[in-house]
Amino acid sequence: MTDRPNGAWFDCLPACETSLPCGTGRHIVRWEAGELRLLSHPDPEAELVLAALGGEKARCVEVAQAWRRHTEDLSVLTIGPRGPADEIAVSWSDVDAAERAAQRGPRPVPHPTSGRVPRRLMYGTPPPTVAPGQPWAQAQPRAQAQPGNPEATEDRERAARRRNDMLSLLALGYGFQVRLIGQVAEAHADLPEEAMEKIRPSLVAAITARLAPVAEEWLGIDPGQVVLTLHRGPGWGSAELTGRGEQRRLRVSLPASWLARVWAAGLTLTGRHLVVAVARPGWPDARVLALRAPGTEPVPLDVHATDPDPASGGLDVRPDAADAPHWDI
Repeated sequence: MTDRPNGAWFDCLPACETSLPCGTGRHIVRWEAGELRLLSHPDPEAELVLAALGGEKARCVEVAQAWRRHTEDLSVLTIGPRGPADEIAVSWSDVDAAERAAQRGPRPVPHPTSGRVPRRLMYGTPPPTVAPGQPWAQAQPRAQAQPGNPEATEDRERAARRRNDMLSLLALGYGFQVRLIGQVAEAHADLPEEAMEKIRPSLVAAITARLAPVAEEWLGIDPGQVVLTLHRGPGWGSAELTGRGEQRRLRVSLPASWLARVWAAGLTLTGRHLVVAVARPGWPDARVLALRAPGTEPVPLDVHATDPDPASGGLDVRPDAADAPHWDI
């Protein structure tokens, strides 16, 4: 292993695409090689100019702008899924409802309908005003927009835009969600030590939340007994099992790039081995370094990804958690 992994972080991920309501029809949005592409909008920049002059902004363009705004947003790591079993289902109807609520502004809801507030969507934002049982799409930020209080109005608008951004990105589906998490993680993976110190707790929490359920499947250890530290320096890190009973701990040190290069690609547990690094990335064939057990040296494994749909040529169409990449030795 060298100090830096080979290839781009997304080299083990195939392209994926979905359709979304835009204008009077449905348009295709594709993620490919680390970029979001609008197949139905050949010149999105020109459309932005027209929108600035009073025209209507296409939803595809809004989604692309939201994606760009959050490619380095650490709260994405908190809001996004922990794995295929943690699918977050958000529909475009939910997005529409949130946009209508934002346009109305904060007001009491006299007859809230049934629903729940996903707490993860609120992390990093002002706590919203929500009545018991109120649909979460209608939850309003607590900032009080009053006449003569422009700062509070701006805070409310920013919070509403951020919430609408997140709902739109979640509505793209599981495949897009994990790719955005990978992009955010990679953006922070090689920061200088001074900058890393400020965000270390966020990265540790994000990686632990995704490593712990994998460790449970790998070893049968309780997720709460997984202790993670960020590895800085050459090599992949370390893993050891200590203690017994309630004092049992799996202590793992991994680089922040593990979240992008291993977890986002669905490589975490392959052939009953815990994958700790990618030595030769690629789709559908790659070579990884993986642990048979804690305290052992990683061994190289040649792995092959199962195509979710052989007729698609390696393209995930409307990817959800059921279509997460599956790798075999």
